[in-house]
Amino acid sequence: MGNAFVLSLVDIADFVLMLLIYIITARVILSWIIRPNPYAQPNPVVQFLNAVTEPLLRPIRRIVPRLGPFDISPMVAILILVFIRIFMVRAVHVAF
Repeated sequence: MGNAFVLSLVDIADFVLMLLIYIITARVILSWIIRPNPYAQPNPVVQFLNAVTEPLLRPIRRIVPRLGPFDISPMVAILILVFIRIFMVRAVHVAF
């Protein structure tokens, strides 16, 4: 019973981490396609993506400098999330 509960929690956490990776990727792709227009109504999809990802990216931006016009904080965030996923899954499989 306990093992199944822990494995279920790990599966949920793994799903959430993967979802965050997809959301960050979508934000990056949309930032290339949709240029912000100060006179236009804000796009609700872009607003949602920014609201979800900004709390993750803001602390990384304080540490990682920009490379000219390029913001590499999304790439760093994705690498961190992938590392957490790999570490979490392997740790649980070793323990159980």
